[in-house]
Amino acid sequence: MTTGSASNVISLTRKLANKKDTFSSQPDMGSRTRVISISSGKGGVGKTNIVANLGISLSRLGKKVMIFDADLGLGNLDILLGLTPKYNFSHVALGEKTLSEIIVDGPCNVKILPASSGIQEMANLSKAQTADILSELYAVIDPIDILLIDTAAGISSNVMYFNAIAQEVIVVVSPEPTSITDAYALMKILSLRYGVKQFKLLVNMVSDIQEAHEVYRQLKLVAERFLDIAIEYIGHVSYDKNITRGVRRQKAICELYPDSQASRCFSSLAVKLCQSPTAVFPPKNTRLFWQELISNKLDFSKP
Repeated sequence: MTTGSASNVISLTRKLANKKDTFSSQPDMGSRTRVISISSGKGGVGKTNIVANLGISLSRLGKKVMIFDADLGLGNLDILLGLTPKYNFSHVALGEKTLSEIIVDGPCNVKILPASSGIQEMANLSKAQTADILSELYAVIDPIDILLIDTAAGISSNVMYFNAIAQEVIVVVSPEPTSITDAYALMKILSLRYGVKQFKLLVNMVSDIQEAHEVYRQLKLVAERFLDIAIEYIGHVSYDKNITRGVRRQKAICELYPDSQASRCFSSLAVKLCQSPTAVFPPKNTRLFWQELISNKLDFSKP
């Protein structure tokens, strides 16, 4: 690591640790924005691709959509969509920019909050730091109908924080045994330690609907036996070679191949989400509110 980069990391760490309560005086705001986190137990299941295409599909239905790339240390949503944002979340953490100043326009009028890449401190935020993020986040989503949170893969504290405060949690799983096992582990921890009891399951990269239903059946069977949670099957995305072509061209398949099999799956998923009811957040937007929520819902053993 060079002297300059080491200095930047130290500066970022100090900024995160000493960030003051700049949002506590903001007025209470409405709570019409629907907040959906999208997670996976393991990487490589196509989660970020799903988030991008779902966001586009929802926008085409007339929804105002924002995607928050919450893989704060290794974000790549912007790369997937061929975007080159000048600023990202690390600039917010350093106090150089506000969240509203780093928002970029994605395809089909979808708004994007880009994450940083290669900054380790961003991957392990404390509850207090997360409260700061949420306070500012909820100050910029008032005009938004649906906020999609693309979490990192795995079970890090960041992943748990963003899942625990979402109104709905979508777990992405593929037919691979390791993906199924890790998805179960994710739901188990969220249930036992963070109080999340309702999950939506999306099965990706399947050959047909029967394979998707079998994955759902396996997870539901184990969850009913060992966990006090409810899993709702919300759909599947078929294996489609056009997805790989889109990734290589840095374009979402819904844009590049709107009539493809996978694109039709995303359209169906968007319609189903729009037709389903959602929980409502209290009309609060202060840092104190989010600190209290985090303290109540998240692991007290975490700093």
